[in-house]
Amino acid sequence: MPTEFWTYAFLCGSAFLAGAMNSVAGGGTLLTFPALTALVSPAVANGTSTFALLPGSVAGALGYRKELHESRRFVLRMLAPSIAGGFLGAWLVGKNQDAFARLVPWLILLAAALFVVQAPLSRWVKRRAAVEGVQPEHHEPNWQTQALVIGFQFLVAVYGGYFGAGIGILMLSALGFMGVGDIHRMNAVKTCLAAAINAASVVVFVRDELVHWGYVLPMLGAAVLGGYAGARVARRLPASYVRYAVIAIGFGLAAFYFLKTYAQA
Repeated sequence: MPTEFWTYAFLCGSAFLAGAMNSVAGGGTLLTFPALTALVSPAVANGTSTFALLPGSVAGALGYRKELHESRRFVLRMLAPSIAGGFLGAWLVGKNQDAFARLVPWLILLAAALFVVQAPLSRWVKRRAAVEGVQPEHHEPNWQTQALVIGFQFLVAVYGGYFGAGIGILMLSALGFMGVGDIHRMNAVKTCLAAAINAASVVVFVRDELVHWGYVLPMLGAAVLGGYAGARVARRLPASYVRYAVIAIGFGLAAFYFLKTYAQA
């Protein structure tokens, strides 16, 4: 078979697995981004990967319609810093593509480290939500706390627009302090804001011509199928297994890119 067939099969396979991983434990970027860097520059790989996985984020947000309606005031408050940060992060990629390429090993290492803390952080968030859920009355945090969380969300969105892997974990850590509600509401808010960040960054990536259209369209379809398949598998497969695989892949890729980037220096 021609080489082009295997190239598309490789990319679609990575996108399918990334969609499945995102629906179970997250971390799909750690599959699509390295697959694309074998074919295009890191900046274009980042833009193409973000675009390919965007429909999964949007679909996840739609799946939380009920919980989002219950948290609509908080979501609306956080949309502006999410979109602004996503724009800025994506703009920084196009502004200095060489700097982005040098930062790739550190970004992947950060993403892998975030997945290491995902499980204990999720347990803490669930315990906090459970405690707040039995309180007879709940008052919103004071304006200082809200301002800090909005500022933190902006920084998370900048990172999300710049690279993105692990932003859900960062957002959950802040949502635990905001009294959003139980873990389902927090996941709904996290998913919606992640979709907003990714959508904002995709607009910039398209404008700056950092999306490879020949690759992104088939990958997009494969990622949607993978997300559907992953949602079905998630009922049978413990998410911890997938999370461990994401961590192993992340640290392995970080080591590879460190050697590739700095061994030649």
